Amino acid sequence: MALKIGDPAPDFSLPDANGKIFKLADLKGQRVVLYFYPRDNTPGCTKEACAFRDSYAEFQDREVVVLGVSTDDAKSHEKFATKYNLPFPLLIDAGGTVAAAYDSYGLKKFMGKEYMGITRNTFVIDPDGRIEKIYKKVKPETHVEEILANL
Repeated sequence: MALKIGDPAPDFSLPDANGKIFKLADLKGQRVVLYFYPRDNTPGCTKEACAFRDSYAEFQDREVVVLGVSTDDAKSHEKFATKYNLPFPLLIDAGGTVAAAYDSYGLKKFMGKEYMGITRNTFVIDPDGRIEKIYKKVKPETHVEEILANL
């Protein structure tokens, strides 16, 4: 069943590239922007990550936690974060389990090939742990401005 605004956000416990575990339950009382993206170091994902980086101070001013999630491994996340100087954690969702809980994992098509992967979706989770806003199949170029305008 698809998540709706007002639903409790599915809890998760995921590591970042350094092995630090991030649990949604530990972030209660804070607003969280949880964004799912397909792959490190691809054009759209790089644009999106850099847009979050460039506006990170605004998210911090509003006391918003930004977390990126993909199925890439720690080494990939570490390289990506270092290369683009990303100030927020990139979480490793190895089997796409958390992405699936957020309706952000499934069958995709690219150049005639079908495969399972992450869909570029973002969820704003309110301080009580409920879904406040859902952005589906977002456009990396304008997405961060859109979130900030709605916060």
